[in-house]
Amino acid sequence: MATYQVKQKYLVDNFAVLELLTPAELEVGWSITVAGVDATFNGTNITVYALPQYLLTGVDDQGDLIVDPLVPLANQVCYQKTADDVPRQLASGSVTWTPATCTWITQQNVLDWLGISVASAGDQTFVTTCAAASNAFCYRRRYEAGYVDSLTTVPSQDVYLGTVMYAGMLYKSRGTVDVFSSFQDMGQTPVVGMNGQIKQLLGIDRPAVA
Repeated sequence: MATYQVKQKYLVDNFAVLELLTPAELEVGWSITVAGVDATFNGTNITVYALPQYLLTGVDDQGDLIVDPLVPLANQVCYQKTADDVPRQLASGSVTWTPATCTWITQQNVLDWLGISVASAGDQTFVTTCAAASNAFCYRRRYEAGYVDSLTTVPSQDVYLGTVMYAGMLYKSRGTVDVFSSFQDMGQTPVVGMNGQIKQLLGIDRPAVA
C-alpha cells in the first residue's frame, strides 16, 4: 500500500484534480482511495483518469481534457467527479493506492510441479507463501516489461509454467541464500539471477510489442 499527501485541489467540468506533495507511482486505470480532503473529493474505488502535468482548464466538445501548457503542475492525479467547479486551493488529506492481488497460481499448483506432499503445517504455509510471492513477482516483472495482464486469469500456459517454476524455485531454495538446498559445493555461495528458462516463459527482460 502506498499513501501520498495532498497539497492542492481543484475541480473543473466534472473532473477532480489533486496535486500531491511527492511523486506518486500511479497509472491510469488504477483504483485509489481519497480521504481527508472533503466530502466532494473523498471516495473509495476511484479510477485514475489521467495524470496531467499541467493545469487542467476544462474539457472540449470531444471530451478531451484541456490543459494550460504555461502552468506546469507536477504530481497531479485526475479522476471523474460530478460536482460543482472548485477553484484551485490548498488542501490536505491523502491518496492511497493498494495493489490488487494476483492469483495466477495456487499452492497446489506448486506442489504438483514439485511432486511432493508437505510434511507439516509449517511447510504448507511456506508453499502458500511461495505461491503468493511468485504471483506478485511475476506479475510485476511482466508489467515492468510492458505487458498489461489480468490479475485473476493467467495470460498463457507458458506464463503459468514460469510462475509455477519460480514458486518451486523459491520453495527449494529454503534455508539457502540464492540457490537450491544442496550439500554440494559447501563453502561456496554462487551468485545467480532468476533462471533464464523462467524469464523466457514469462517473456520478460524485453519490451512487449504489439
